[in-house]
Amino acid sequence: MRHNSAGRRLGRTTSHRIAMFRNMVTSFLQHEKITTTDAKAKELRSIAEKMITLGKKGDLHATRQAAAYIRDKKVVTKLFTEIAPRYTERPGGYTRIIKLGIRPGDTAPISVLELVEAEMKPKKVSAKPAPAKAVKAAPVAAPVEEAPAAAEEAPAAEAVEETAAAEGTKEV
Repeated sequence: MRHNSAGRRLGRTTSHRIAMFRNMVTSFLQHEKITTTDAKAKELRSIAEKMITLGKKGDLHATRQAAAYIRDKKVVTKLFTEIAPRYTERPGGYTRIIKLGIRPGDTAPISVLELVEAEMKPKKVSAKPAPAKAVKAAPVAAPVEEAPAAAEEAPAAEAVEETAAAEGTKEV
């Protein structure tokens, strides 16, 4: 059983793994994109999102917590002044992982971890309806379209009858 053992070990000692992730988070926040293996990207995502959440808080304690993990003071400044303000309205999900394929040397799955755009754009609805729905909708739509046309003809017929009655002749 794997009780109380969250996270991936990645074949490294604890100190090596922590140092690796500190370096990777620093590079990720500096360049806003990083290419690495799938497993490392999935682990790095949680750490990077915690750093951005600290940046959104923006107070002195959060700054010191971020500076304790991130290796470069310039990157901490960038996090608090440029990166975190982009995501003030977003409640989480600041990063995305895009799978690239496999690395030729050792066939390791490779991914790109990058920051998402600040604007949350709604998804566009496709204009193409499903073919089965279009066939079923066509017969139903035809009588609905004819009903207004018939309603327009009825007043015209009544107008003809009224004019004929006024003239004293009635056409049938």
